[in-house]
Amino acid sequence: MILLVGGEKGGSGKSCLAQNIAVYLTMQQYTVLIVDCDPQRTSSDWIQTRNTHPSLPSINCVQLYGKIRNDLLSLENHYDYVIVDCGGQDNLALRAAMSVADHTLIPLRPKRRDLKTVPHMEDILTTCKMVNPKLNAAFVITQCPSLPNQASRILEAKEVCASYGIPVLNAVTFSRNIYDDSEENGESVIERDPDGKAALEIKAIVDELLAMEVVHSHEFN
Repeated sequence: MILLVGGEKGGSGKSCLAQNIAVYLTMQQYTVLIVDCDPQRTSSDWIQTRNTHPSLPSINCVQLYGKIRNDLLSLENHYDYVIVDCGGQDNLALRAAMSVADHTLIPLRPKRRDLKTVPHMEDILTTCKMVNPKLNAAFVITQCPSLPNQASRILEAKEVCASYGIPVLNAVTFSRNIYDDSEENGESVIERDPDGKAALEIKAIVDELLAMEVVHSHEFN
């Protein structure tokens, strides 16, 4: 399965999400490859740091840019999950990945400047679904404020996304230091604090995504 974590807005935690999903799936005994399409090489650097800790389960990572469609189709034959980490911009790699992906997960913060990208992402998804009708896309709200009086911002962000006819995950991530701290050490939040709130957030996102896959696969079979 090809899972693209991408979108037009930078800073929404795409690399962090891709890395944590990769670890969670690896811990479920799946074979996983991260494809780093971001020129900033965030996931590649994370893997490099991770490789200095032999106690952590190893995860393979390759860097690909531009016309990556055929590369992804080839790599998919060798792994249970190919997780594509695209940078925060509309570029050739993002559209090429969408043209073959089973799932596209689009992280957005509950901020006005992030939500402004939703109409354009809907246009991109509509175009890519003409080539790849099996594409299953969903938004996920990330880096949410944890104060109770800010809960309305999360709901409003979900409503904006849903108004464009694209599913929004119930699961969200909150703004927590553990996401940055674990990334700096080549870890996931699940490895740093298996029973912590951040770990539960990642598990909820993956579980919801896999549940969507079951429903989606029935629709295409």
